[in-house]
Amino acid sequence: MLFVIVNRGILTIGRKYSRVLSQSAGFHRKRMIDRVSEEKRSYIMSSVGSKDTGPELVVRKMLHRLGYRYRLHKRGLPGSPDVVFQGRKKVVFIHGCFWHGHGCKYGRLPKSKKEYWEKKIKMNRKRDKRNIQELEDLGWSALVIWQCELKEAEAVKARLVNFLGPTNTTN
Repeated sequence: MLFVIVNRGILTIGRKYSRVLSQSAGFHRKRMIDRVSEEKRSYIMSSVGSKDTGPELVVRKMLHRLGYRYRLHKRGLPGSPDVVFQGRKKVVFIHGCFWHGHGCKYGRLPKSKKEYWEKKIKMNRKRDKRNIQELEDLGWSALVIWQCELKEAEAVKARLVNFLGPTNTTN
């Protein structure tokens, strides 16, 4: 089933994907049609988890294999760090490149609602910086592992061991 909508000089034709043709600029752009209401989209996005993400599970498994034992998401600490080493007074944050505004290819902002995303990511980065500063003021050390860094597992392992020091287990 095809449909045609003319709205503010933009002709939209399509079904699942729509081709938008600007009559004045003469360019083509494909975009996905959102099939749910704005309220439903908000509900779906609010259910996106912030704990036990894929990158977080990879780092936790890596730490456990290296012999480190830790606690998760300690609420009494600023930012509720992903991995906490209470005895060492060290924490590890595992950041998704998009949500925390990393400079890599995964950290690029969407082309739609650019102002919204710029503001949101800027606030996330500001909060991250504030949380790390508060942790340091309390005498804690923090390490940030970025999602994109996990492609180089050996480099991440080396950073973790360098940051945490030797394990308490004897091999």
